[in-house]
Amino acid sequence: MNTNDLIVCSGLTKYFGGVKALADLNLTIGRGRIVGLLGPNGSGKSTTIKLMNGLLTPTHGEVRIDGEAPGVYTHSIVSYLPERSYLNDWMKASQLIDFFADFYKDFDKKKAYEMLKALDISPADRLKTMSKGTKEKVQLILVMSRAAQLYLLDEPIGGVDPATRDYILNTILTNYSENATVMLSTHLISDIERVLDEVIFLQKGQLTLHETVDDIRESRGKSVDALFREVFAC
Repeated sequence: MNTNDLIVCSGLTKYFGGVKALADLNLTIGRGRIVGLLGPNGSGKSTTIKLMNGLLTPTHGEVRIDGEAPGVYTHSIVSYLPERSYLNDWMKASQLIDFFADFYKDFDKKKAYEMLKALDISPADRLKTMSKGTKEKVQLILVMSRAAQLYLLDEPIGGVDPATRDYILNTILTNYSENATVMLSTHLISDIERVLDEVIFLQKGQLTLHETVDDIRESRGKSVDALFREVFAC
């Protein structure tokens, strides 16, 4: 394994019952990249991210993060934003920050409070009193306040207004180290294309494309969004 390789998937396959959610995925992602994991609903994006995060066990094949199978070590270097919130609604923003700081050695409380202040979110506010967009901002603040090597973001801009999307993308861009990699899944390509270095297309659990954004524009003469619409006929 190349020391610059952060994610390596070899024949990664996942069945749910008799249904193949991910089929023989072979993939290598380096450090210092922003990667779009793209595809329509049901294409295997969340399954891929959950396998990388150790929330699912492969049926066949394997995934390695910094050379290790998902486990105690990878959890210490991976910061994960799930598609659905798992945080307790009764907790205040300040309590969530304390919880994450206790749980993760690489969590930066100062950075978290600075982002709360920038968004005019009171540390004393409870999640249950917040709008959907504000809740998503708080979740992202918690995830991006870690000095992780890999950020796995599952649909971080789904269901929020355009202004919130812009904030989320800017937060991602300005709050990870140059040696870290961000992988984010979405089907809202036009909103995130400007921040991406490379893209992965999944369709019905199969890898159909893995290219840099520059190569797509130069060799195909079109945007990632246009190519996505062409490939997936949407």
